[in-house]
Order: sequence, then C-alpha cells, then structure tokens
Amino acid sequence: MSKERLYLFDTTLRDGAQTNGVDFTLTDKQIIAAMLDELGIDYVEGGYPGANPTDTEFFASKPKFNHARFTAFGMTRRAGRSVSNDPGVAGLLEAKADAICFVAKSSAYQVRVALETTKEENLASIRDSVAAAKAAGREVMLDCEHFFDGYKEDASFALACAKAAYEAGARWVVLCDTNGGTMPNEVEAIVTEVTKHIPGDHVGIHAHNDTEQAVANSLAAVRAGARQIQGTLNGLGERCGNANLCSLIPTLKLKQEFADAFEIGVTAEKLATLVKVSRTLDDMLNRVPNRHAAYVGESAFVTKTGIHASAVLKDPQTYEHVLPELVGNHRKVLVSDQAGRSNVIAELDRAGIAYEKSDPKLTRLVEELKEREAAGYAYESANASFDLLARRTLGKVPQYFEVEQFDVNVEQRYNALGERVTVALAVVKVDVAGEHLISAAEGNGPVNALDVALRKDLGKYQKYIEGLKLIDYRVRILNGGTGAVTRVLIESEDENGDSWTTVGVSPNIIDASFQALMDSVIYKLVKSGAPA
Repeated sequence: MSKERLYLFDTTLRDGAQTNGVDFTLTDKQIIAAMLDELGIDYVEGGYPGANPTDTEFFASKPKFNHARFTAFGMTRRAGRSVSNDPGVAGLLEAKADAICFVAKSSAYQVRVALETTKEENLASIRDSVAAAKAAGREVMLDCEHFFDGYKEDASFALACAKAAYEAGARWVVLCDTNGGTMPNEVEAIVTEVTKHIPGDHVGIHAHNDTEQAVANSLAAVRAGARQIQGTLNGLGERCGNANLCSLIPTLKLKQEFADAFEIGVTAEKLATLVKVSRTLDDMLNRVPNRHAAYVGESAFVTKTGIHASAVLKDPQTYEHVLPELVGNHRKVLVSDQAGRSNVIAELDRAGIAYEKSDPKLTRLVEELKEREAAGYAYESANASFDLLARRTLGKVPQYFEVEQFDVNVEQRYNALGERVTVALAVVKVDVAGEHLISAAEGNGPVNALDVALRKDLGKYQKYIEGLKLIDYRVRILNGGTGAVTRVLIESEDENGDSWTTVGVSPNIIDASFQALMDSVIYKLVKSGAPA
C-alpha cells in the first residue's frame, strides 16, 4: 500500500523567534536554516522580511537548500489598500523566497475588534494577496489566524476565509489554534468538516501549546485529513510555545499508526541526528536543554530504580517505547539511593570499568552509594564522581598527588582606580611524587581562585590538565539553618569538547566545592591515561 506524503513546515526562525529571551542573529538564522534543510524539513520559514533588519537581510539572498523550500512570512494587504500599494506585500514579493505564507484573520470577532474592518474586506484582502503572489510565481499558503476559535464562534465565516485562499490559488490553507486553547477532539472534528470543503492535501495545522496539547492537536488534525504540520524545534514559540517538531517527527516515523500511512522528508538516517539538532539549537541560544523532553531529553531513556533497571538490562522494551538510538539518544541506568546491583553493573559497563561479578567489592560499592547519597551526594547528576568512586572502591585509581593544605581569603579593597572591589586569593600546597609545590591565584570568587590555584602547577601532570576548564557551577542547600549541608555540582570540559560533572558535599561550601574540583582534575588524569 502506497503511503501519503505528509509535509513538515518549520517556523523556528519566525514564530520561535517570539520566544521570551530568544534573539536570533543573521548568522544564527543561516546556520539553523541549513540544519533544518539537512534534517529533511519541507518548508523553512525564515522570518518576516521588512519587519526588522535581520529578516530583511536574510531574505536578500536565497539559501542553497537541497530539500527545503525557503518561505517568507507576512500579512495580507491592509484594509483599504490595493495589493500594488501595500509595502508589506511588496516586500514579500521582493524577498528571495520559494514560497510566501500570508497570515490573515479568520475569526469574525478578530476582524471586528482587532482589524476594525468588515468581513467582506477581510475576504477580499485574502483573495487579492494570494492571487498576487500566485501570479508572481510563488508557492502560496495562508495561515488562518484564530481559525478554531473563529470556527466555534462563526463557522461560515471561518470557512469562507479558508475557501477564499484555496480558490485564489493557495497551495496550503493552514488552520491556526492561535490562542492554544482548543482540545484535540475539537481539532479533529473541525478539521474533518474543513476537509469536506478543501482537500486534505491542501490543509495544514499550526498549533500552540498553551494547554500542553500542541503535539496532540497536530496529530489529531492529521487523523482528520490535514497533510501539513507546522511547528518548531524544541517547541519554541511565544507564550507556551508551538508544536514541538522534536516530538512530532519521531512519532510520525516510529509509531505504527502514522509510519504505516505516511511518508515524511526525514529519513531514518537523519532521524538519528535529532538529539544533535535539538542540542545544537539550545547551545546556540545558550539555553539549558530540557532533560525531560520526549525522545531527545537526557532523561528520556533513563532508568533509576533497581527493579526497573534489572528488567531493562534483560530487555529494553520492558521500559522503553522506542530504541533510543533511533533518535540519536542513548540508554542510561542511574546509580542512586534506589540502586541495586543491576544499576551499578550497568553503569560500570557504560563507563568501561573492569570488574568481576563475584567480587564482594561490588556489594560494598552499592552500600557506599546508598550511604553517600543519604548524606547528600547525587551521583545520578555527577557521572565523573561516580566513575571515581567506583574505581576507588574497586582499587583502580592511582594516587597522582596529595593536597597537603589549601587556604582561601576574601577581602574588599580599593584598586588602582580608587574603586572598591572584592578579591579572593587562594593558596594550594600539593605533594606530587615527593615534590612539594605551592601555587597561589586570585579569582573573582573563592571557588574560582581555588580552581586556578589547584590547576596552576601539578608538576609532571600539568600537561594533562592544560585543556581543562570549569564551565558550570551549581550550588544547592540541602537543609536549612546554620548547620546547612551544601551540595556543589561542577561541570568541566576538556580540549576535545568532552564534558563531565562532579559533586561535593559538606556543611562548608568551600570544602564541598574543593571536593568537586579535585574529582574533576583526577577524572581528567584518569581519562587521559596519566601514569601513576
């Protein structure tokens, strides 16, 4: 049985740019657009030419896509103006784009209140704008803004707007749940009615996530006959975001209901790059990835409790709905206070640490993990510290050096410019194979000063840590009062771009930080194969 073609439309660079805190540069847009084309997206909406200098420059030349159609977004002609006398429409027609996506109201309420015009003028604006773009040789589509709310208020007018676009030559008529409040059952019922008037292979869905159902609403529209889905990477978008393509794409490819019936432009090979695509976008925006995101999140294929872990090790299908490798993710069994022997063995295998299943030290390692996590350590978040704890318990970590003493002072003083500044000074004394070395360093805080001083001179091991740097530092107070226990997590990175996390716990924040710093340095030495 032949499959129907389902088209994916990405609006990360337009609707996603409305996310609070997101501000794409021209270079960002160029990189992301190329990444979307490489993934296999059918339409890449680059922005709104004429709305701002970045978008205008982006549309000054057409990207060299292998697959996607470069799409410009803008409004239909304004009420009371002709198409030839509307600068917005002129800017769209001048843009170097394969397709134009107009937006127009399809709600009688919105036309009356927001546009302050008549239904007839709104319909004429749709017809004129679509016809002009069609005559200019562009593929044309219309986003029917507020369509579902408009349909529930005045179905005949909402349908009239959609039909006006289709009859004027629009390739796609896109039904928008602009306020994001429509339920999946409503979407399915309304799209079913629309496809009685407009063929489903000309109907699209644009869902917002204000009730956490944008993905469900998009799939409901497909079930009802729509054949284009609009969304964004990682669900970016104004307010609560748009339908998340990083959830939709795997569902369409891997879930039988959709995989058997539809073909999309994303191949199995490209699907396996989805985690990388998702993380690349977050990295560019300097955002922390959502570890609980479906399919692509760090925790999407994590197992923690002992009984679950044991089952996963026997057969991953016991607690996984798809193979993580299909989307570029990986399975992970956490070690925690709920850990059993199966968890620990799985994590040792992942870390490549040799062991004997009959070794009584394994039992001791499980008990040690539980005791230390009860004291506040969080090894599920600190892979490198677990690695070192396991190696030490099994007797496999060399004694590279010993910190004999460290001292940290913080003082406020006036600098040479007469400005009052706070400065931290750290002194660290280490013993490296009998050689006593003392290093001092200033930092913008006590932890920064300690970090610099510790890594300033480690004698024969210095060459192994030259590329080591601290990239993140997180503190959590585990209980209140003057005797509060502090947990510190430090993320480090080396010259190869590999990163790892270490943990320290103590009533003293400096001591907790130093534990995590020490683990980071020693892990780098182990990782680099430094000689004992």
